[in-house]
Amino acid sequence: MLVRLARRVGVFLASLLVSSVVVFAFMAILPGDPARVALGVSASDSAVAQLRHEFGLDRPLVAQYLDWMKGLVTFHLGDSYVSHAAIGPQIADRIQVTLWLVVAAMIVALVVAVPVGTLMAVRHRRLSGLVLSAASQVGVAIPAFLAGILLITVFAVRLGWLPANGWTAPGIDFGQFLRQLVLPALSLGLVQAAVLTRYVRSAVLDVLREDYLRTARAKGLRPGRALVRHGLRNAAIPVVTVLALQLATLFIGAVVVERVFVVPGLGSLLLDSVSNRDLVVVQDIVMILVVVVLLMNLVVDLLYVVIDPRLRGADS
Repeated sequence: MLVRLARRVGVFLASLLVSSVVVFAFMAILPGDPARVALGVSASDSAVAQLRHEFGLDRPLVAQYLDWMKGLVTFHLGDSYVSHAAIGPQIADRIQVTLWLVVAAMIVALVVAVPVGTLMAVRHRRLSGLVLSAASQVGVAIPAFLAGILLITVFAVRLGWLPANGWTAPGIDFGQFLRQLVLPALSLGLVQAAVLTRYVRSAVLDVLREDYLRTARAKGLRPGRALVRHGLRNAAIPVVTVLALQLATLFIGAVVVERVFVVPGLGSLLLDSVSNRDLVVVQDIVMILVVVVLLMNLVVDLLYVVIDPRLRGADS
């Protein structure tokens, strides 16, 4: 188990290093001069050169990369090229909003996908199972931003039950915070639930065909009780893998959903920085998202050992 853990951590660190080089190199080769953008096209060459020196853009790329990595480790991410404000506090404030949205959306996805996917598997030869399967296929085809627009039209515009946009911190007004969180979380979570439902259905179907489950039923256990006691834990292993990918997709989907619902999260900051050509902010946000995705994959690898006891003594 220790060998497996050390190997996974090593893969995580190596992936992190390679990803940082790729992100930095991609931003470095983009055309345009951030100093020129910050000062405007009418700025003199001497003023642009002075600002490039202040930003450190006239230093060798290797030195810039090492300084950037040091800043990431210590969370001293430098200053914005456009606003000259510290980037670290901005990201810290925005990522809290995005985390609320992503966690709420994942809860929605799990609450919907696990029971519905299991029901689809148990009733896969019945009309109800076919209807649920068709509904999940439709859900997969709907993008999160379109789901958000539909939810706004129904629940905010026509029914007036929930606000169409905005954001209130939970410490200021928790009731209003929940009201404003519902529609963005549903637009993200329901779309991901449709995808996750397909995997839950497939995993449960595979378990239902196993001999040990037939033996449990032959001993007198009802099909549902046999599935709960002996099948769901084994079915959870492939679902956990997909769950990590779903979490990464939620973070990416939040970029668009935050814009639709005017939520001041990390995605909104990323889009604003792209439009303002504030490349250092874009670079930092992209790298943080990469770190989150890689951490999720590492956590999933560790969860395998918790879910499947057979892996605890394995070295591979």
